[in-house]
Amino acid sequence: MHPNQNSSRSSEAELASGEEEQPSIGAKILHRLRQPETTSDMLLAIKGVIAGTAAWALSVFVLESDVAFMAPWTALLTVHATVHRSLSRGVQTVVSSAVGMGLAFVILQFFDVNIWSFALALLVGLVGARLSWIRDEGVAIATTAIFILTSSEPMFADRILELLVGVGVGIAVNMLIIPPLQNQQASRYVDNINRRIGAVLVEMADEFSESWTTDSADEWLKDTESMSKELNSAWQTVRFARESERKNPRKLLLRRGKKMHEDVSYEEILTRVDEGISHLRNLTRTLREAAYTSGGWDERFRTGWVSVARDTGLAVADPDESVEPLYDRLRKLTSDMSEAENLPNIEWPTYGALIASLRHIIIIVDDVASARGARQTD
Repeated sequence: MHPNQNSSRSSEAELASGEEEQPSIGAKILHRLRQPETTSDMLLAIKGVIAGTAAWALSVFVLESDVAFMAPWTALLTVHATVHRSLSRGVQTVVSSAVGMGLAFVILQFFDVNIWSFALALLVGLVGARLSWIRDEGVAIATTAIFILTSSEPMFADRILELLVGVGVGIAVNMLIIPPLQNQQASRYVDNINRRIGAVLVEMADEFSESWTTDSADEWLKDTESMSKELNSAWQTVRFARESERKNPRKLLLRRGKKMHEDVSYEEILTRVDEGISHLRNLTRTLREAAYTSGGWDERFRTGWVSVARDTGLAVADPDESVEPLYDRLRKLTSDMSEAENLPNIEWPTYGALIASLRHIIIIVDDVASARGARQTD
């Protein structure tokens, strides 16, 4: 695109954005609170409060413990983002805390509690925390030893009972109070990446309908790199979502309540989206290289390709649209151009590359669109 066209579009965009009403602070806060990530964090905090308070109440009013610190502390350590993690970390907490109690018992039996024995307990506890099978909660060895050594009445049997109560309460709270399923976050990532791919295709078609500079292609390449980074975040979210489904009673209830979409997985969707980004990047590089070639474009090709590319971008952003007509239109464009006379031979490899890349993207759009039901699963 020519520089003056870039400036005019930028000015129009700035005027349009200036005329739009900016959301209020309250609206921004409300929007933030409605985000799935915020809801999950708040729910996790609430469950931690419930678990810690319930464990403390059991220690004080049922076990009648004079120093009821172990139960609420281990309950907080056990409440994690997923049920599977609560179970595995809960086991590690029990083992680590039990080892810490044993360490404190040895120190109390064979040494006086002084600066050297206290330091020795911390050293042994922190070294033991490096063991791979308790690494996540291994620091509980040292902290439990600290609690016992600084307590006026160690009472190991009571501490062990409080430990078990705390871990049990933490696991129970995380399993019974809306155990998290992270499919909604994964779906938002997928939809956002698709919208970005579609936006680039639409912009590409709009600019190619006239002319462009390498600056435009460079910006599109930056966009594809940003999409790849967001895709990595999407993969992390999907892995976390898979973990959130393990040993989750809510998952069992959902299976009973409605048929789950098991024919297409998020992993398959993200793999196809990754391929779409790759083809979009290749398409962008082809256009960037074409900016250096001399000669004009065949208007039949430009008009037909721009139309299909723009509609493909809209279909990526909204998978409800059927993409079969797009594939037929691109195939017709290929046939028409193949039979055309006086085609600029020097540009034909570029035309073929643009058609091939767009064809792959259309096929991927079709695959992702057919998996829309799976993406909407929560």
